[in-house]
Amino acid sequence: MNFEGFLKELEPTVGSLMTKHLGMSKEWFPHELVPWSRGRDFVAGEEWDSSSSTISPGTRSALFVNLLTEDNLPYYFNALLAAFGSDDSWGAWARRWTAEEHRHSIVIRDYLTVTRLIDPITLERSRMNQVSNGIVPEPVSPVDTIAYVTLQELATRVAHRNTGKLIGDEVGFAIMARVASDENLHHLFYRDLTLAALERNPSETLEAIERQVRSFSMPGTGIDGFTEHSKNIAKEGIYDFSLHYDQVIVPVVLRNWRICELSGLTPEADAARERLMKFIARLEVAARRTRARRDDIEGAAQSNMDRS
Repeated sequence: MNFEGFLKELEPTVGSLMTKHLGMSKEWFPHELVPWSRGRDFVAGEEWDSSSSTISPGTRSALFVNLLTEDNLPYYFNALLAAFGSDDSWGAWARRWTAEEHRHSIVIRDYLTVTRLIDPITLERSRMNQVSNGIVPEPVSPVDTIAYVTLQELATRVAHRNTGKLIGDEVGFAIMARVASDENLHHLFYRDLTLAALERNPSETLEAIERQVRSFSMPGTGIDGFTEHSKNIAKEGIYDFSLHYDQVIVPVVLRNWRICELSGLTPEADAARERLMKFIARLEVAARRTRARRDDIEGAAQSNMDRS
């Protein structure tokens, strides 16, 4: 594919989608959401008291990973510019997206600092390590990038919302819901941009979708202890196979992009679709198993509560 020509062809769509996005997005201010009255000064060298944190390990892992992912923003911005360029509507979108995403790290960090839900020293050391290494997903082409961020933005929205529900604090819930709302608008932008790409070049766009669905992982692989945090997040039901299948793959890949209905594909794209459908079928099985295990755990917990 001639990516330069393809990006130029999609540029008017980027402009119209950005106009639509600006019309839907709402101005908000991080400082108005943070419960400052709960805070107090930190003494230099003060050790974090874990008893001040009332959240579960899985919820703490989610907040830790969510914030450090947002902190890696300079490298995501760099990746977008490398994929799309800095000119015209593509560059304007990358800059606007970056400005909106930066608010997320501001409000989450201020909230966690005030409430002391996470050890601030561990958090800062991990931020330094994360940003110093600058590890981010790097899809192989601009079309792959569009497909990946569509899935990633929706997955992030799901994770943020579920994290907010488990914090057990109305203010924390409101903050995570506000951030999740932004992520959803970003998802809609990329989802509709992928639809436009499918209309113009269905075969190569489908091949990119297949690659990104099959290799998908949440951003954050450079975060200290990322694998263990991911397990905690899945165990808590914040984001796991069942949620990925039910709330990302089915509504986007199958219903919105309608990959099963695409016609006029090249033999390579047909083969990619066949691989993708087999992968989605296996993912559905994994999702059912994950859902069943979660139901069993919740059922056992409820039984114990009833007996007590």
